[in-house]
Amino acid sequence: MATDPAAAGMRDSARVEAFSDGVFAIAITLLVLEISVPSAHSAHELWHALGEEWPSYGAYVVSFLVIGVMWVNHHTVFSYIARVDRTLVFLNLLLLLVVAALPFPTALVAENLREPGASNVAAAVYGAVMVAHAVTFFLFWYYVTRTGHCFDDRVDVRAARATRLRFGLGLIVYPLTVALAFASAVLALALHGLLAVYYAFNQTPVPTRQPGSAEPK
Repeated sequence: MATDPAAAGMRDSARVEAFSDGVFAIAITLLVLEISVPSAHSAHELWHALGEEWPSYGAYVVSFLVIGVMWVNHHTVFSYIARVDRTLVFLNLLLLLVVAALPFPTALVAENLREPGASNVAAAVYGAVMVAHAVTFFLFWYYVTRTGHCFDDRVDVRAARATRLRFGLGLIVYPLTVALAFASAVLALALHGLLAVYYAFNQTPVPTRQPGSAEPK
């Protein structure tokens, strides 16, 4: 029995997204494992020990938001991707490489946020990882909009290309967080949290064509 190429491409798209969801789930779960469980001999000591873990709480919340928004954006894009090719699979793997790495700078920041000097370096490393994410996501989006052959028929490819600037804003903003880290690690971490909230509430949807309109070239 002959295999329908469109159906095979659709299955491949679902497999890539399912694999990606697994990586996102593992990365976001690993974040909480970096929070140390304090021990104490009295209620007062335990409350104090719990309070001393505030850098871990802050780093956890920020990174949870960051990965969560990454997953939402990834899911939104893949809901319009009907087929994948070899290049797109590797670009997606490159994106997941950065996602899977985020628990490391999160732990680095949590461990060093109260240390002068070391906190700045840790926050700069965190920012550098976010720069890498901005680069990989932009490359991913640039490729899928370059020809549009991976999208399904709902997408207005020409309009999707026009959103590249929106998706590329991170290439400008996240390097600034690296610079800010050397002035204030706490402010740099807070900015990452604010950026995650911004992207959560100000996402640009994948442009779609009006029913019956001609497919853009």
